[in-house]
Amino acid sequence: MVLNSFELNTLTKLYQPHNPGRRCLSIFMSTVTLICTLITVSILITIVFYIVNKGIEQWHWDLFTQLPPSAGMTGGGIANALIGTVWVVTIGSTIAFPMGILAAIYLAEFGKATPLTQGLRLATLVLSGLPSIIAGVFVYGLLVATGITGFSAIAGGVALAVLMLPIVTRFSEEAIRLVPQDLRWGAIALGASQSQVILGIVLPAAAPAILTGILLALSRAVGETAPLLFTALNSSFWPQGLWEPTPTLSVLIYYYATSPFAAQKELAWAAAFVLVFSVLITNLLSRLILFLAFRSGSIQRLRELI
Repeated sequence: MVLNSFELNTLTKLYQPHNPGRRCLSIFMSTVTLICTLITVSILITIVFYIVNKGIEQWHWDLFTQLPPSAGMTGGGIANALIGTVWVVTIGSTIAFPMGILAAIYLAEFGKATPLTQGLRLATLVLSGLPSIIAGVFVYGLLVATGITGFSAIAGGVALAVLMLPIVTRFSEEAIRLVPQDLRWGAIALGASQSQVILGIVLPAAAPAILTGILLALSRAVGETAPLLFTALNSSFWPQGLWEPTPTLSVLIYYYATSPFAAQKELAWAAAFVLVFSVLITNLLSRLILFLAFRSGSIQRLRELI
């Protein structure tokens, strides 16, 4: 494109390093960006502080060892919901994580630009935006209403797996694609097979980003309520088994937050605090473990060889 003299002079004046208008615009936009960032962070801090302030009052040993109180009673805890949440999330993770990572490996390493792979990516994108209640209704019709599992931890785990699977797949695929191609070629030049390259080079190099997707999927799964209402249901007693109705923290919060009894509302705040604290600790520990493993992993030795 050829610029005339007027356009060239205009661009020259506009992009001069000491142009006052440009500097004012830059300062203004930087200020707006800073204000928006502070507002976002302040909202997050306010929410966390409010939850911690309300929930820390119920932080005692009975909270983690006793059953929830009956209507009108005081005391009690959320031990059954903690155990049920671990069961349901573990089942969902066992299903979603291997499937999501394997699907990402196929799409990134083996899948070409074919209608099949494009369709799989589109399906993953659509599934990632699926409302959680739809996932719950789907699993309800597939497993609960047909009597295959009934209301159970298994059904709840499958519902959460439906929500976690697209998140893990998308993050893992992008993480694998970001691994430099030179690392693959270097490993092949040293005599490694394609499976060895994927397992020993690509996955360790992509592990931090893959873990980010896993943590995001876990965060969504732990806080989901709607799909568990249709699948795991709820229980005021200790979990009896994987094939029985199972209590979870999110469902307990849902029911007790709207309860007319003060003791149950206090337990709802305590359960919310436990959820926030668990997510925070999981993120910190995961990042620390990955940092140590990445620094001492085989990927560093391969780079030295190359």
